[in-house]
Amino acid sequence: MTLALLNSDRVCLHLNRNPNQATTISGNRILKKSLNSRVDLRSSTCTMHYSNIRCASSLQVSHLTGSKEEVDGITWREMEGTGDCSSNYVPLSPISFLERAAQVYRNYTSVIYGAYKYTWEETHIRCVKLASALNQLGIRRGDIVATLGPNIPAMLELHFAIPMAGGIICPLNRRLDANMLSTLLKHSEAKILFVDYQLIQVVKQALNLLNQTNSKSPLIVTISEPNFLSQINHIRKYDYDTLIDTGDASFNVIRPNNECDPISLNYTSGTTSSPKGVVYSHRGAYLNAITSVFIHGMKERSTFLWSLPMFHCNGWCFTWGVAIVGGANVCIRRFDVQDVYDSILVNKVTHMCGAPTVLNMLANSFATNDRKLPHTVEIMTGGAPPPPSIISKIEKVGFRVSHIYGLTETYGPGTFSLWQPEWDFLSYEERMRLKARQGVKHLAMEEVDVVDPVTMKCVECDGESVGEVMFRGNTVMSGYFKDPKATKEAFAGGWFHTGDLAIKHSDGYIEIKDRYKDIIISGGENICTIEVESVIYSHPAVLEVAVVARPHEHWGQTPCAFVKLKDGFCVDEKEIIKYCRDRMPHFMAPTTVIFQDLPRNSTGKVQKFLLRDKAKSL
Repeated sequence: MTLALLNSDRVCLHLNRNPNQATTISGNRILKKSLNSRVDLRSSTCTMHYSNIRCASSLQVSHLTGSKEEVDGITWREMEGTGDCSSNYVPLSPISFLERAAQVYRNYTSVIYGAYKYTWEETHIRCVKLASALNQLGIRRGDIVATLGPNIPAMLELHFAIPMAGGIICPLNRRLDANMLSTLLKHSEAKILFVDYQLIQVVKQALNLLNQTNSKSPLIVTISEPNFLSQINHIRKYDYDTLIDTGDASFNVIRPNNECDPISLNYTSGTTSSPKGVVYSHRGAYLNAITSVFIHGMKERSTFLWSLPMFHCNGWCFTWGVAIVGGANVCIRRFDVQDVYDSILVNKVTHMCGAPTVLNMLANSFATNDRKLPHTVEIMTGGAPPPPSIISKIEKVGFRVSHIYGLTETYGPGTFSLWQPEWDFLSYEERMRLKARQGVKHLAMEEVDVVDPVTMKCVECDGESVGEVMFRGNTVMSGYFKDPKATKEAFAGGWFHTGDLAIKHSDGYIEIKDRYKDIIISGGENICTIEVESVIYSHPAVLEVAVVARPHEHWGQTPCAFVKLKDGFCVDEKEIIKYCRDRMPHFMAPTTVIFQDLPRNSTGKVQKFLLRDKAKSL
């Protein structure tokens, strides 16, 4: 075993078949470095299995002779005649899901997009050729390739093709404005950007901003559709399908040397000041893809509707996972309730995902139009705690809800509200309440608990004691890209700290109660209140501001700004909202502005809990 180090500051346990190498990310490339020192992880009094874990990188055992070495009083002995070789060890990678699907499900449908359909054999060939084309463009092991697009077939193919070329996929939020997009392109140092034709104008603006910083612009590949002509004439560009045609179908796929090598770089938010790029490994993506398929109850040749953005945690790893069961990916360019309903009927959709906002839209539309599904559709929700009323509404029209909880740092799902058979006999209201809880760890997550962040002791399972949700295991991120300080803080004490406050019930199920950092979740998008406050503070008439979440029937939550104006100034709510919308993505702008003095405690700190209470009562 060895330790993966990020700029020598961050320590994280990984299984590594080469005990003299560690994986690290420097710039936009993967490097290998030798480890000669022994490092201890901080123990935790809350740990069940790893309370005193130690990793010795110098530990070496003769595989074939069975010789043994004693380290820290523990005797390690390899069984005689055993060892690792190509016959019994291959680094785990989601690439293998596609390769298997092309063999086992070769003639079954892989992708449906309007009138277009592909089989798994065809998808595999397209991905291999695209990987070859990327290699011809200079993409090498560890290079970052960004994508910007809706839920279309190209986005699915890129999730396989980029890693097959040895690259790291960086799926960017297609709702970002030019400022944030340029910031993330600069931070990621992406060599290539695949962009959907409908998003070309924002890319043009972002590249102009990027050029002003003397940063190197990525090569642009346009994902077009029939009868489309590109409008970007002043930069070097390629067309997606033309690029695939240049690829070699016999290209030797570049698999990871180490399963802990990065496969994806996902940004938690589009902040312009300190973007956090979450790094996923091939191993973690492999394990979480299997888990997501399992907890969603997907069977062979299920049909999955892409209502969940593929850029969000790689679509909770379903971008790779649907291939496991040889399922059909139904792609839709935009979320429209009528289109979703029609697609469910025509394509016989069995599974889909979405934030509580999606559930609310579907439930209200179906109820208003007196619709009911002809067959049950499994829908998995997460991103914010779904109100029991929404679960109740959507299940009445034919959906069956499963609830997951996680973060970008946990590859999406980290826990799920595992249903117990005895709950079937409870009242409807009680069943909906239980289903809305965040639940228990999934099969690939080693440990999840509610911990006192000061003492690092687990809280009581009494449904009252509050602590912070913490994770550890193989499906926790490798770290934050280029941010060793933030990584070290996130992994303090040997746990990943979520910043979410929760209670633990007597049956061990957790339930989220609040958030440390006042994150607002609007339509499944995370909004940092500090970012919104900083924009409002820049308005010449504003003296003080505090932003909190206000409950919203459609979006779940929206930003509510409490503003104190400078003496002699007079502005209204509309002006503040417009000022924000002109300077940030619209979903981050406040929908409510209240002008008043801010409540403060004796030390001068704004008492946000009072503001939250007021926002809830509006």
